[in-house]
Parts: sequence; C-alpha cells; structure tokens
Amino acid sequence: MDPTLLQNLGLIVAALVTAVILGQIIIPNILLVSFRKRLFDVPDERKVHNALVPRLGGLSFFPVILFCVCCFIGLRLLLGGPLDQLLPPAMTAELLLFTAGLTLLYIVGVADDLIGVRYSKKFVVQLLTALMLPLSGLYINNLYGLFGIHVLSPFIGVPLTLVLVVFITNAINLIDGIDGLASGLSMVALAVFGGLFVWNNWWVYALVAFVSIGVLIPFFSYNVFGNASRGRKIFMGDTGSLMLGYLLSLFTVRYCMYTGDALAEPSGSPVLVAFSVLLVPSLDVIRVVLHRVRNGRNPFLPDKNHIHHKFLAMGFTPRTAMVTILLMSACFCAFNLLTVHWLNNTLVFVIDIVAWTLLNLLFDKKIKQKAGQAL
Repeated sequence: MDPTLLQNLGLIVAALVTAVILGQIIIPNILLVSFRKRLFDVPDERKVHNALVPRLGGLSFFPVILFCVCCFIGLRLLLGGPLDQLLPPAMTAELLLFTAGLTLLYIVGVADDLIGVRYSKKFVVQLLTALMLPLSGLYINNLYGLFGIHVLSPFIGVPLTLVLVVFITNAINLIDGIDGLASGLSMVALAVFGGLFVWNNWWVYALVAFVSIGVLIPFFSYNVFGNASRGRKIFMGDTGSLMLGYLLSLFTVRYCMYTGDALAEPSGSPVLVAFSVLLVPSLDVIRVVLHRVRNGRNPFLPDKNHIHHKFLAMGFTPRTAMVTILLMSACFCAFNLLTVHWLNNTLVFVIDIVAWTLLNLLFDKKIKQKAGQAL
C-alpha cells in the first residue's frame, strides 16, 4: 500500500480520536458554566423537553475542529511529510475564507444562544458567510445533466450557490428539534462526504469531515443519553446547528464543482450524491415552508409541522423517531449512491421526490388514524 496513503489515513484517525477526547473534556465544563450562570433552553409549547437544559453544546464544535485541523497539518509540516497532497495550494484559499466565514457565523450563533439575535440580522450574516465560497472560487458551475442542464455560467452559478449555502445552513438549524436528530443527520452526511473525499484524494476535506464527526460523538452521547435531572444533558443551540449547516454547505459545493480535470472529478452525478446526504432536512424545510404559505402563515414563523413532529404525533418516542429518521436518510443515501451510475440523473431525483411525498402522505394518514382512535 502507498506509504503516503497510510500516513494520511493515520493522520485522520489520530485527529478524529483527538477531537473525541477534547469534546469529552470540554462539554462537561460547558455544562458546569451553564448551570452556574443559569444559561438554559427554556421549555415552551413547541419544545419536546420539559426540564431546564443548557443549549451551549455547539460552543465546543468550532474550537475543537479548528484546533485539530491546524494542529495535525502543522505536525505534518514539522515531521516533513508531503503537504501538497494533504493540502494542495488551490484548496488553501477555500479553507481560509471558509474559516473566516465560519468565525463570523460562530460569533453570531453564540450571541443568539445567549441573548437572541433577530432573524433579519442572522440572515445578513449568513449571506456574508455564503459569499466566502464564491470569493474563494467555489460555486455550483455544473448540474451534470440534471434536467438536461450541464454547464452553468457564473452569473447563474454564484447566486445559486449563495441560495444553496443559506438554505442548507438553515435546514440543519430547523431540523434540530429532537435529541440527536441534527447531530445524527450531520454525522451521516459527514461520514458519506468524508468517504467520498478519501476516495477522491481530497485529504484536507476528509480531515475536516472526520474531525467534525469526532467532536459530534461526545456531544451526541450527552444530548441523547444524558440525564437532564442530573445535569448531564445538553443541546447544541444555534451555534452548533448553524456551524454544521455551513460546513455541510461547503462540502456540497466543493464536491459538486466541476474543475475540468478528468482525474480529479468525482464519478457519477456529484449533485445527486451531495443532495442525497441532505435530502431529509432539505425536503423537510421545503415542505414546511410550502405548507405555511399555503395556509397563509409567515413561512419564517416556527410551528410543529416538521418531520420529527409528525413522528411524535404518530406515537413514536423522541429516540425512536430520531433513529427512524436517520435510517430514512441512510436509505436515501444508499439508493442514490447505488443508482446514480446506472439511471438517468433526473429520474433518480424524481424518484427521491416521489418517495418523500408518498412517505409524508403515509405519515399524515397514520396521524389522522391515531387522532380518530383518540376520539
């Protein structure tokens, strides 16, 4: 086996383990500070939980990811390893500008979790952070035959990229409604992207993806299995969900961008593959917004019509609802990854939409049946 390949894989494993350890150290301290300063997510009619739970778990994500990525790239330099393969010069600007945007989004997320930030201000910040990708040269420039469309001009691709980044960022934020759902869906997406980046030798992006999984593992354990009455439970808050959404939007755009280098291009349809890992949160947001508009409601006002609310209405516990939705997401990923090489891109996309629509109709039928039985 190629020694450089082994070095890169070893680096990623070491960074992932380090991220797990740091997250396991930092999260209990965030809990301690949250209880001392009374920084809680207060229950209301929309919340599933009834106890006072700290919502600052996302504070650990950005510092741990930044530390691990910078530290292990620095160690690679000190040890004299080949850095060009790990961090090609073309990707350096992408990651630096993305980190600048992520820093700004992190600050706004912290402010929102502590004192609240108006949605209009958050939207402006999200748009500014989205601009970091086109500034670095990243934008959606090819749909690879989806709906018969291939090359996109920058005049179409750049605005489309901005919309996509803001959309994905908010999709992860809005799906964060029950324990483990946003972090679980993000880990599924990060694992798929990480594997794809390794396959395509985009090592620095694989490093970021697996380090992100590493910091999510201890958070997931506290979020899902933690006991609120003993002060061992925590939420990620807007800081965490916005950061994860922005990170996944970077991976989506990076994977979808056509470079013209046949050896460096992902096989199949990168657009559909990237879409598959985000299908559940993305289509859920579209469905909820359309439902609100159809009923004459403000599309930005929260309600209880998300996919996890449907599962709860059908009688699922929060944990079984979370596991079922994660399995749904994994099934969509597997289907798209297996069929994208054999079927027409547009046909696969239509099958995804039809399957999602039929599932939601089935869920609505089950909810009505359960409501009728209750009467």
